[in-house]
Amino acid sequence: MKYVKEVRQRFRNASVFTISDLKVFLKPRGISNAYLYLLVHNLLAKSEAERITKGVFTFKDEVQTVGFAFQPFYYGLQDALSLRNLWEQETNPIVITPRRVRVGLRSFKGRNYLVRRINRKMFFGFEMLKYGDFWIPVSNAEKTLIDFAYFNEPLDKNALKELKRLTRKNVLKDYLKHCPQKTKEKVNQMLNNPPR
Repeated sequence: MKYVKEVRQRFRNASVFTISDLKVFLKPRGISNAYLYLLVHNLLAKSEAERITKGVFTFKDEVQTVGFAFQPFYYGLQDALSLRNLWEQETNPIVITPRRVRVGLRSFKGRNYLVRRINRKMFFGFEMLKYGDFWIPVSNAEKTLIDFAYFNEPLDKNALKELKRLTRKNVLKDYLKHCPQKTKEKVNQMLNNPPR
């Protein structure tokens, strides 16, 4: 099919690409919308590209690319613990985004991942980590701790111990200024009365 090679070359190193990206890239070539959708259909049918969510695709064979379909986002909670080697358990990716998207369990190439929505005021406290041949945003220790409180998720005592060890008190204090009172109280409870 015409343009497939060009599309492959242009987007093979991108974490994701969208229908809009394809339209912008192929517009100078005079491609019609019908042909564009046929091109995408053929890429998916041949398993050259994978659909993450409506209108968002990837050439990568890696489940950690799913978050890029929900930008802005970061990986957090149990996934952050795994990505930062703070516990041994393997977890599914947990995408945290302030966007109004359908939350819950989803699937990509036979692997589950979870999408959680967070208040825009709480969208902070992450940094880029190298993952394979690309970079991903992952919550830092302070924000991971806060997110466990914010989402009311249980936290393993060993993981809590590791998070406490890595937590910078001044950063945590600053972050807590932006949190709801209930979250602040829960964080203080976790730090002062850890699970047994």
